Amino acid sequence: MKLASIDVGLKRIGVAICLDDSIVLPQNAILRKNRNQAAKDIQTFLQEWQIEKLIIGLPKGGSSEEEMERRIKHFVSLLALEIPVAYQDEQGSSFEAKELTMGDFKHKRDGRLDSVAAKIILERYLGQ
Repeated sequence: MKLASIDVGLKRIGVAICLDDSIVLPQNAILRKNRNQAAKDIQTFLQEWQIEKLIIGLPKGGSSEEEMERRIKHFVSLLALEIPVAYQDEQGSSFEAKELTMGDFKHKRDGRLDSVAAKIILERYLGQ
């Protein structure tokens, strides 16, 4: 089954894919100008890769958990998906991504770190 995961942020959306149930690859992040543009870009990405299930990172714990969950679920509703969706705890994925990539590339705001976080989210999902 072809899977994709997203790490939804206010400025960037990290994206990763798994086409063979084992190897997870980060993809270019989607830079978010507005909700509608980002939703359209994700829909296009999912169609191009013929993704069969989308895994979405959802923060668990923390003071803003409920607000972030509401925002993420609202954004997902804009996608109008025809494929199954699953939510995966993303707590600490951005920190873990930063630790994993220390020295590999400069931590710019280009979305690479967000996509590594999406990769971690998808690997967690597959490990369940």
